[in-house]
Amino acid sequence: MQHYFCYYYCIIHIKDYNYKSSKSYTDENNILIYSKSGRDVHLVIQEDKMIRKVIKINEEKCVGCGLCANACHEGAIAIVDGKAKLLRDDYCDGLGNCLPVCPTNAISFEEREAAEYNREIAPKRVAAKEAPNASSAHGEGCGCAGSQAKAISRSAILSGPKSSSSASVSTATTMASTESQLRQWPVQIKLVPVNAPYFENANLLIAADCTAYAYGDFHNKFVKNRITVIGCPKLDEGDYTEKLAAIIRENNIKSVTIVRMEVPCCGGIERASVNALKESGKFIPWQIYTISTDGRILED
Repeated sequence: MQHYFCYYYCIIHIKDYNYKSSKSYTDENNILIYSKSGRDVHLVIQEDKMIRKVIKINEEKCVGCGLCANACHEGAIAIVDGKAKLLRDDYCDGLGNCLPVCPTNAISFEEREAAEYNREIAPKRVAAKEAPNASSAHGEGCGCAGSQAKAISRSAILSGPKSSSSASVSTATTMASTESQLRQWPVQIKLVPVNAPYFENANLLIAADCTAYAYGDFHNKFVKNRITVIGCPKLDEGDYTEKLAAIIRENNIKSVTIVRMEVPCCGGIERASVNALKESGKFIPWQIYTISTDGRILED
């Protein structure tokens, strides 16, 4: 692993090093190195530094979903130890394709001293990234597959292979009554991309995690024909208001249905949803359902 030290670090911490009398050479990254007594000291970072815009990743907010790594056309981002990392400044073109896909708003721009975007290296990384047998041995994989956004066609699943037997008809009827009505993935509020295409012209369901377990016919009653996002205000960190407001504001949401449990801690998801509707600045039909701990609808 290469170690890069800024010039000021070297002046402060290696000021007593007599590099003028030592041998010097330049490594493959054009970094000037002085060597003495078998030890290499990196004194100058890459040349061609400039003040420019590059991405900044907040590791505390990052959930390691990998959506940003997929969105980056330059291969500048990788998931390392469960967190998104900017691999090198000169891989980042500063266009920010990764920003809108981040479900937790962990990525932003900053202007600072950085190496110039390397147009020679970045395209090579893209080609390697898109190769059929590309290796992810160095932690540069595409991220968590469970967080990749996708729509689900229920009509195609229900139609299935055709059969004329009465047994098949009976089986199909049973499947239809218990079939999942989920229309998209992921479903966690913290993971869904704000601008996912399935939000357009959608009826939005915002549900507390426990409601689907407490109410027996949850899919047919609530999930069917809606785009579903879920969360637990007691266990999840932070408030959902900002994320939900962005989803409502930036997409053509037709209606909002809120489903919560009767327990007091579940009021957090109701408050966040109502506040999000207010902050979005839109007038959208909305309704709240409360589920009892024994599985009944208390408010309909």
